[in-house]
Amino acid sequence: MTYPKELWENTRLEHKAYPIQLFHNQALGIKPGDNMLYLHWHEHFEIILMREGSALLHIDSRPYEISQGELIVIPGGGLHVGYALCEGDIRYDCIVFNASLFNEWVHDPVHAQLVAPYLEGTLRFPVKPLEHEQHGGAIVKLLDELVEELDDKQPGYQLLVKAKLYSALTLLARRFDSQPPNSGRGAAASHLANRDRFKQLIKRLESDFQTKITVEAAARQVNLNPFHFCKQFKKLTGRTFVEYINVCRVNEAQRLLLQTTSTISEIAAAVGCDNPNYFTKLYKQYKGVTPSEARKRPL
Repeated sequence: MTYPKELWENTRLEHKAYPIQLFHNQALGIKPGDNMLYLHWHEHFEIILMREGSALLHIDSRPYEISQGELIVIPGGGLHVGYALCEGDIRYDCIVFNASLFNEWVHDPVHAQLVAPYLEGTLRFPVKPLEHEQHGGAIVKLLDELVEELDDKQPGYQLLVKAKLYSALTLLARRFDSQPPNSGRGAAASHLANRDRFKQLIKRLESDFQTKITVEAAARQVNLNPFHFCKQFKKLTGRTFVEYINVCRVNEAQRLLLQTTSTISEIAAAVGCDNPNYFTKLYKQYKGVTPSEARKRPL
């Protein structure tokens, strides 16, 4: 598990003709509250299949619990972050794909009516589309078979992967096609407004560690009063504003400790902590060891 230096993740899909890729992810020996998925966004769709453990994901300001055997659908551009709910190991598969995978279907009238609105973002699948769903086994089976094809890479696997993903998306679209015409569009617009106001702010927090920013200044940046800003920030990231800044600083400090020869005092200054003693206390609070101990035995 790596920590992205920027909020936006430039997830490059290997093949332009078949823009879909599989990532097997794991967080071993994790504790409740620890990050199992760092806050980021990318232009592609993502389906997360939970294989082991349980976690709390915040996706565009809303929390969702996910346990073994469940799946999450994250739309393109969605801000998402995940924290462990259990102690032990977490394993999950991420199927990342771009809507351009199905470009040849754009002139098909059934596709245009049923599936295209979800791929274009005018409608959104529920984040947990199979929650309380007793007959979702066919969709899960298709996605499991898709994972096997991407792992094995037998001749023609791209065609089978594409067919299975499209079948799964069509089954999902069929299930939610009976919703009122404007319900999904309104929800999508609300999510987009919520999400985009915070992207630049969080990108700044994750890259500019030396410039101190107050809650009031951050709230002004997204045109909210401090009270509503704090509530919205906690919904979006799963942490308070101060906690999030501290986590960003400590994660950057960990990188510098393990990848550079800078002194601990220099690293403290680099992440915005003027007092080395406070920095040591903060680092131990979040990492369980002091900076000097972390450097002696890299995590």
